[in-house]
Parts: sequence; C-alpha cells; structure tokens
Amino acid sequence: MVLCVDEKSEIQALDRTQPRLPMGLGYLEGVTHDYVRNGTTTLFAALDITNGQVLTACKNRHRHQEYLQFLKQVDASVPPDMAIPSGRR
Repeated sequence: MVLCVDEKSEIQALDRTQPRLPMGLGYLEGVTHDYVRNGTTTLFAALDITNGQVLTACKNRHRHQEYLQFLKQVDASVPPDMAIPSGRR
C-alpha cells in the first residue's frame, strides 16, 4: 500500500460582505473586494493511490498533536494485514 500525505495550513475562511453579482451581457460574475475573516483551518489529506480513496481531516489548530491524530486516522483505515512502511531505514 502506498499513501501520499500532505497538509495545507491556514486556509482562510472568508465571507464576502455583499452577495455575488449575477453574470450579464459582456461581463462576468462579480464579487466585492472586501470580506470578513472567519478564522483559519488546517486541512490534512492522504490519497490511497491503489483505489483513489482520499482521507481528510480539518483541524482548527496546526500542531504536531493534530498531525499525529490524522496519522492515527490513516493507520486505522489501513487493513490490518497490510503494513505502512515508516520510510526510515
């Protein structure tokens, strides 16, 4: 089994202050330049390349504890008869 794991830290959760403007003749859908920040989140993701399954977790913080929780989630999703190599020699 091969898993590819990556993380995207500090994804901004934004809300525009005005609704989107509809598309019209000669111009595209418009959005306002200002927004309200609703904080950030961290996305952890792992791809099982053998079947295309993606495991994800969003966390409010970005510390080693959250990353270890995600790795335990990945480990729990692996069938018990398969081993995940650590990459260490």
